[in-house]
Amino acid sequence: MNPFFILYVLKVRKNRLILHFLLHLRMSTSKKIKSALISVFDKTGLAPLVQELHKNGVVLYSTGGTQSFIEEMKIPVERVEDLTSYPSILGGRVKTLHPKVFGGILNRRDIEEDQAQIAEFEIPEIDLVIVDLYPFEATVAAGSGHDEIIEKIDIGGVSLIRAAAKNYKDVVILPCQAEYASFLELLIEQKGETSLGQRKTFAQEAFNVTSHYDAQIFKYFNQGKKEVFKESIQESHVLRYGENPHQRGIFYGNLDGMFDKLHGKELSYNNLLDVDAAVNLMADFKDDEPTFAILKHNNACGIASRPTLRKAYIDALAGDPVSAFGGILISNTTIDKKTAELVDDLFCEVIIAPAFTDESLEILKSKKNRIILAQKEVVLPNRQFRTILNGVLVQGKDLITETAKDLESKTKKKPTDKEIEDMIFANKLVKHTKSNTIVLAKNKQLLASGTGQTSRVDALVHAIHKAKSFNFDMHGAVMASDAFFPFPDCVEIANKAGITAVIQPGGSIKDQLSIDYCNANKMAMVFTGNRHFKH
Repeated sequence: MNPFFILYVLKVRKNRLILHFLLHLRMSTSKKIKSALISVFDKTGLAPLVQELHKNGVVLYSTGGTQSFIEEMKIPVERVEDLTSYPSILGGRVKTLHPKVFGGILNRRDIEEDQAQIAEFEIPEIDLVIVDLYPFEATVAAGSGHDEIIEKIDIGGVSLIRAAAKNYKDVVILPCQAEYASFLELLIEQKGETSLGQRKTFAQEAFNVTSHYDAQIFKYFNQGKKEVFKESIQESHVLRYGENPHQRGIFYGNLDGMFDKLHGKELSYNNLLDVDAAVNLMADFKDDEPTFAILKHNNACGIASRPTLRKAYIDALAGDPVSAFGGILISNTTIDKKTAELVDDLFCEVIIAPAFTDESLEILKSKKNRIILAQKEVVLPNRQFRTILNGVLVQGKDLITETAKDLESKTKKKPTDKEIEDMIFANKLVKHTKSNTIVLAKNKQLLASGTGQTSRVDALVHAIHKAKSFNFDMHGAVMASDAFFPFPDCVEIANKAGITAVIQPGGSIKDQLSIDYCNANKMAMVFTGNRHFKH
């Protein structure tokens, strides 16, 4: 016999065996939905599901408002109360918590003992559970009273979700409205059947929903009393990449709640870091006269406050027109046409403002990829955290912004009103600049800053060199430092550059050395008492 013929026959038989195995596997994991329990708070989007389930001959069980909703659709529905022989009690707190409900969900179809027990106790199998939980998080966010918030802690719904998810081998769980559309599509395409993989995917989302729900309840009760790290954010946005192209990047949060994106490409990981730095910086200038800032790598390379926004932009750009290329721009007030005409000449990644006039938008949208964000009024978190080593570091946000009344004069020469104004301006910048940092300012304009240096002297020398390179006159300028001066070398260097006033936290055991130098050289110096490290 031809050996090739023998091989062909063996291959055919092998393929038939594989096909038979796959068909058997599909039959053993594919489940037909015959019954469903529906218990939802919000009925939005439920009607198409109910209609399709009814069309597929699925027996529906429900209670309360959901039952009434289905009955109004003229679709048959079995009352849970008839199944359990118990009414809804305790003001609706107990409706579905009963063995005849949970037995129908949790029974294992391939375990003989389970099947014998549900037959003995006349428990119907439930193949699908649809739940929409009480809106606990929204109730807290709305500022409702404690009693109302407590009543929005869902007990039965969470229990139903967990039970159905645990038994995903036999049961489908839809734990929230977000899952309705994809399930409805499956229901139609697969004629009421689901695969094991699909059920497991729904179960995965179910535990995501319940874990987030519980985290929000704990957060409400805890109020920072128990030192545990428990954060849960449902919204996510996959970025093109992380800090570098070989790194994966995801933003967890609701950007749409923070900004109206009016134009441009998608925000990148690095864009978001710069946008965060810009928003936090400008928050300290929110109530000031028109202020414009330009940031690069999370630090301000230019910022100025002026009577008009156009002039503020011109003087902010003058601070470092080289670094401004490809930067992030932010304003504390509406961007108008005159300002937009100037901004349009600069290549920048992102422009942020509370609002834009129609004329300014028409100009700024001329660059296809330029990202334009209208910032909304949003309360930002007052807690910061970052991963380090094998754990997480958490701290309260630096929310201290010094004013004139917080300054303690330490020298014989008192600062003038103009110097105080500039020192407050510079000190706001210091707070939002990478340590070690020195900021030089004059007439509410950033002259230069030394950022992220290992030595405070290096930071100052860098700032002076930069200010000179852009032809700034430093005579009458002020210097701000994020931390104290351990030696008088910085005030000496500053004095020789023409700086007349210094603002710093103080707190060094050698503060007096810097004070003595200032007194000997007719410089003014004030202490704030607050260090502003930023790493």
